[in-house]
Amino acid sequence: MRITNKMMTNNVLHNINNNKNLLSTLENQYSTGKKIQKPSDDPIVAVRALKLRTNLSELNQYVDKNIPDALSWMDTTESSLSVINQVLRQMNTYCNQGANDTLTAEDRNSIVENLEELKQHIYQEGNSNYAGRYVFSGYKTDTPLVFNEATTEYTYKMTEPLTGEDISAEFKTVNNVDINAFDKNDPGAFDTTMPNQIQVYRMRLGYGNLVKGTEENGVVTPNVSIQYTDGSTDAEGYLIKQDLPVTAEKKLTDPDVYQPGDDEVHFVPETGELIFGKNVYEKIRKSEHVDVTYSKDEFKTNELRPEHYFNCTRTADDGTQVEFEKMDLNYNIDPEITAKKGQEIQYEVNFNQKLTINTQGDEAFTHDIGRAIDDIINAVSDVKETEEKMAEVDRMLEDANLTPEQRKALEGIKEQLTSEFTLRTDIMQAAFAGGLSDTVDMQDKVNVAMSDLGGRYNRLLLTEDRLSDQQVDFEDLLSSNEDVDLVDTIIKYTSAETIYNSSLSAASKLVQSSLLDFL
Repeated sequence: MRITNKMMTNNVLHNINNNKNLLSTLENQYSTGKKIQKPSDDPIVAVRALKLRTNLSELNQYVDKNIPDALSWMDTTESSLSVINQVLRQMNTYCNQGANDTLTAEDRNSIVENLEELKQHIYQEGNSNYAGRYVFSGYKTDTPLVFNEATTEYTYKMTEPLTGEDISAEFKTVNNVDINAFDKNDPGAFDTTMPNQIQVYRMRLGYGNLVKGTEENGVVTPNVSIQYTDGSTDAEGYLIKQDLPVTAEKKLTDPDVYQPGDDEVHFVPETGELIFGKNVYEKIRKSEHVDVTYSKDEFKTNELRPEHYFNCTRTADDGTQVEFEKMDLNYNIDPEITAKKGQEIQYEVNFNQKLTINTQGDEAFTHDIGRAIDDIINAVSDVKETEEKMAEVDRMLEDANLTPEQRKALEGIKEQLTSEFTLRTDIMQAAFAGGLSDTVDMQDKVNVAMSDLGGRYNRLLLTEDRLSDQQVDFEDLLSSNEDVDLVDTIIKYTSAETIYNSSLSAASKLVQSSLLDFL
């Protein structure tokens, strides 16, 4: 085969170009530290890099953003629950002290004031927020758990789900002494009936100071309705709801407020109580579902907002209505259908793994503790009222101008008041004991919520540790896939530079030959 000068020149140029390309490639790797500059340089490296970068981006989102945000939310929740637990322990101590019958009136008043302050503090913790979002309000993170201030601009019509077990046997004092009825001019006309205790069957609702009924033609229609189930079901297996008529609406000043007939039900809007007659109690005491529907249009500061607890309709002053659904009250034999509708806030903390970060208010805050404190306040107030009446009678007995009939009547009244004081003191101590039980129950509820939160928190920490390790591993894999070995690159670059210079030198010797050199 004949080798021409043209062929030699082309080969030289081709080899020089290859050496120059190699030198350029190594120079780019050396200056950028990367193996490739564009996907066509090495498609396999490029595809692997895209996958690794995507995985690493997701890991960075989980480790650097989602998990820290979730941990902060749960830290805020845990801090509030811890404070509530401490407050409940203090309330428990005060209730224990209050049950002591050796306390003076000043001591009892001091205990009541402390209990009221602690109750307010508990409910204030319900408005704990993280980054402007209320942590106990479920999906409604822009709505506080309790009212921040007293309001009368809304009327809530709510349905509170209860059971027959929520009916308690309480003792009430009747035939209380009314010293205003004592007439000095006719002392013998004063009612000498001794006060006594009666047992009543009471259901305490979540709120007091409820909307009263409407009056027409002298008849008051109570603004409350009751439905209950007795276990019977229809053809489809649904529990049958039955109406329970409310016989009358009563005021606390009514003498028969706590004395319904055996087949009657009294509603007391002031205290938020339903008083059942004996036969009615026997009818519903074993019921698993007792739904009470009532309305409330005045809320005090730190009262729980109904929409976080009950199915309710909120009507504003301008007539605007909003419905809130918290429970499925279409009772069925399937317990999963009757469960509350949860509002779990979930964060994605790993690939296809979500974790609930919130604790809902009804899992830690209850109406019971506030209502128990209200019972204690009312009981202490009753005892204080009796003490004031006794002091008034003592002042009247100091009058030297009393007739024998008047003095005898006043001494009889004092004896009545002494009996009333004893009975009301017993009820007050029972109220303190009830507060003791309610604080223990709420502590148990808070401890369960804290345990559940702690379990999820520990899972999140374990996930964070594992993802942090994966983050390091993926960064190593990405570096191994994309980055060059600088030492090896420098050696190759130096070698390529030498080869390139050598090819230029060889070419210079070849192309300098002319026709004269061959002649």
